[in-house]
Amino acid sequence: MTHNLPITIVTSPGGITAWLVEDRMVPVVSLQFAFRGGSALDPADKVGLANLAASTLDEGAGDLPAMAFHGALEDQSIYLSFSARRDDFHGGVKTLHDNAGEAWRLLTLALTQPRFDNEEVSRVKEQLISDIQHHYADPSWVAQRTLNKMIYAGHPYQQPTSGFEETVALLTSDDLRTWVKERMARDNLIVGVCGDISAADLASLLDQIFGALPAKSKPFELPKVTLAATGENFTVMRSIPQTRVVMAQSGISRSDSDWFAAMVMNYVLGGGGFNSRLMMEVREKRGLTYGVSSQLSHHKYSNILSVGAATSNENAAEAIRIIKSEWQTMANDGISAEELKNAQTYLTGSLPLALTSTDKIADFILHLQTEHLGIDYPARRLEKLNAVTRADVAQVAKRLLNPEALTLVAVGQPQNLINSIAAPDPAQGNHYHG
Repeated sequence: MTHNLPITIVTSPGGITAWLVEDRMVPVVSLQFAFRGGSALDPADKVGLANLAASTLDEGAGDLPAMAFHGALEDQSIYLSFSARRDDFHGGVKTLHDNAGEAWRLLTLALTQPRFDNEEVSRVKEQLISDIQHHYADPSWVAQRTLNKMIYAGHPYQQPTSGFEETVALLTSDDLRTWVKERMARDNLIVGVCGDISAADLASLLDQIFGALPAKSKPFELPKVTLAATGENFTVMRSIPQTRVVMAQSGISRSDSDWFAAMVMNYVLGGGGFNSRLMMEVREKRGLTYGVSSQLSHHKYSNILSVGAATSNENAAEAIRIIKSEWQTMANDGISAEELKNAQTYLTGSLPLALTSTDKIADFILHLQTEHLGIDYPARRLEKLNAVTRADVAQVAKRLLNPEALTLVAVGQPQNLINSIAAPDPAQGNHYHG
């Protein structure tokens, strides 16, 4: 795989557009699609609605009840999935070329004639509520949930995609039917396809699968995020031997001219696994953690730079101190020539190595569209990363990194953590209004 993808833009007779990478090497086709507008649009009293839709669209469709629908998928080795994300709702099909006709038929039924039988919806809701309850035992989930609640206070991003026990329990089949009518429409549809299919065949297929969907979705707009609780420390007390720590501050947009320099900066700081400064300083030199990493996260309405680690309760304060110290050192001094070279080598090579299957390529070209990156992004990414200089990284590090702005959540019994505010445990009580 090179840094150039042979993408063809295909438009159906009905005006539906898809990006296609035709690949006849293996008789497999992967079709990935998304509808703009995800779980962040769930009403406050129906949090988890998009996720429930993702979990029930394939629980029977048309004249096929759930067991028959799943049986038809299994008989033809067809993989069909749906998932709700913060800003988008995703779906996908992967099928052998010889079974593609049945795959497209079943996908079309799921999109246009989902049954949402009360019995199946109730069963899935019970499973989702069980999953939510299971999350409560995971310190990493609790830490991230609490962090989102604090930094996104007052914004729909604070809501977990999975929903809350209380809200999921009240969702109905009628809620799902309304959701489908309002959200799944041709005007907010994005499609990426890779595999053993021609542009001509795809053009007619697009109308077959998506043509019966409503032309227009319900309009929406969410406010940009201004991070709340900036620089504050929160603790969720748990009787566990380790403390899970997550911290976040404002990040950078994908459209920002400093984005590629920020990618290099983050790789050196904490995104490069064992090659990162944080792993070297916190784990290798001091043995305070098994793992620590940083990440640039970009969403439609917010961008954050976060870091996470797990450490013993007695070492939590020291691990936090070292992380913040490395944050400041990077802001002050930038990176070395060797660090720059290593980061560029990894980052330029990582993309081609990730595109190893039809579904991964289809998902990637879908991503190019949802992020408005353009067909030429793979080659442009290579050019931009190789053009990053130490001065560029120093500039963006000084601009972005501020240890005083890091909002911190610690879950456990951290010792000697000063100026920390007790935060409610998500496992205790009804918190879906907060």
